[in-house]
Amino acid sequence: NALSLHHISVSEMDNNCYLLSDGSEGLLVDAAADAPAIIALAEEVGVPITKVVTTHRHWDHVRALPEVLAATGARHYASFLDAPALPSPVDVELHHGDTIEFGEHTLPVTILRGHTPGGVALTAVIDEVDNLFVGDSLFPGGLGKTSSEGDFVRLYKDVTERIFDVYPDSAVVWPGHGASTTLGQERPKLGQWWDRRW
Repeated sequence: NALSLHHISVSEMDNNCYLLSDGSEGLLVDAAADAPAIIALAEEVGVPITKVVTTHRHWDHVRALPEVLAATGARHYASFLDAPALPSPVDVELHHGDTIEFGEHTLPVTILRGHTPGGVALTAVIDEVDNLFVGDSLFPGGLGKTSSEGDFVRLYKDVTERIFDVYPDSAVVWPGHGASTTLGQERPKLGQWWDRRW
């Protein structure tokens, strides 16, 4: 079955929650807030949430996690680096280069370090286009927030080598907040990001 993508924004922080559906089950990226709205989205799409991927450990991306996991019984996936700080146990700790099996689909896992110790980016091919769910590591116009020079360099290097060097310009980037973009739109700005340090 082909994958379809559904999305809602929740909370005063405009957090994105993404639901991938293969027609029989749903994979949720970030149970950020408002569990009833997330569960209603899955009901509207007509699939049970069987997997939840947490992109990173920041509080605004995990507020609905305990409630969504309790309501759905879904398996919880997160980076091994961020897992210890999450409010719910992690069933599967992810490492760079892992994959998540979802129906007939294999979703590659990329670890991006710097915004947190290790954020998850998940790739799904929808209508033959790469869709990248990157948490707060990459946005239209820049990288996610970092709190030190070392973290910035680490995030820039990971995003460059693990995202921009791997995926084509047509790849769509779905960030943790706000609007989507494409790698093609952002690629010309990489040098500028390096120079300005964010």
